[in-house]
Amino acid sequence: MKLSPRDAAGYFAKPDPKRAGLLIYGGDAMRVALKRQQVILALIGKTGEEEMRLTRIPASDLRSDPACLIDAMTAQGFFPGPRVAFVEDAADGLTKFIKPALESWREGDAQIIVTAKQLNARSSLRKLFEAHNNSFAVGIYDDPPSKSEIESDLAKGGLANIQPDAMEALVSLSRDIGPGDFRQVIEKISLYKLNDSTPLTPEDVTANAPTSTEAALDDVLNIVAEARSGEIGPVMRKLESQGVQPVGLCIGATRHFRTLYAAANNPSGIGGLRPPVFGARRDRMQRQLQRWSGRKLEIALTMLTDTDLQLRSTSRAPTMALMERTLVRLAMLAGR
Repeated sequence: MKLSPRDAAGYFAKPDPKRAGLLIYGGDAMRVALKRQQVILALIGKTGEEEMRLTRIPASDLRSDPACLIDAMTAQGFFPGPRVAFVEDAADGLTKFIKPALESWREGDAQIIVTAKQLNARSSLRKLFEAHNNSFAVGIYDDPPSKSEIESDLAKGGLANIQPDAMEALVSLSRDIGPGDFRQVIEKISLYKLNDSTPLTPEDVTANAPTSTEAALDDVLNIVAEARSGEIGPVMRKLESQGVQPVGLCIGATRHFRTLYAAANNPSGIGGLRPPVFGARRDRMQRQLQRWSGRKLEIALTMLTDTDLQLRSTSRAPTMALMERTLVRLAMLAGR
């Protein structure tokens, strides 16, 4: 059966041990891995792997030994409790090996958890789980975590007293960094507030947010938006030394100028944005808006889109130099 993204969050937190299997697929390997870790932990508990109630089966092992999944599914362990047979990095070529296991599954067998990369609607593996009446298939997309998912993660760390502004700050942060980095932020906040019953504040979120590369990235974007073209070069060298890639820089710049564009076209200005922009960043972007008309921002976004296409093309032009040229042109546009 197909599990909708809206229902998936609840199922990952509390999976049904009487289901035969679950397929988790998606283009972002980190997001898929985090959901797989969550559901397996919910099924077998923290001691499940130590008690050998989790069997990992790489795709290559299943190809070379098609019976290994059924063997893992039906094997009886030394310790009591639910068991999981986990097939990693599956593809349509494994459908013929997974299908017999699903069809022969009986209550008491290990639940079959399968992860895969992005699968289209014609995928035989996806169709297998969607058509099976006792299994689920769920696609994981590149959307940031929802407010309810963030609240659930904080609750697991013992945090239930959260100021609304702090939650808005976390939602905004989840859109700016990757899922693995955001999970680390949640863990840091849980430790930071350990045995502290006061409400979680936006300042607490800021204190635990990533600061190194992200700060340098914010620096160059602010420099560009404030028409300080002469300062772009040194900051670009710093970003390059930190391993920042031109495509990632282009994505960050596009996000920054989209925020400015949304504020420029909102009757309430920067204060009307959702998710909101907080603190010093809000004040700085408010000042930047004085330089940027809606028309200028449209030109800026077009320039960034063209640059993104060039960066992803087969062109042999030096990519960091190409990105730096675009940023200089944007800064000059701001100064007009």
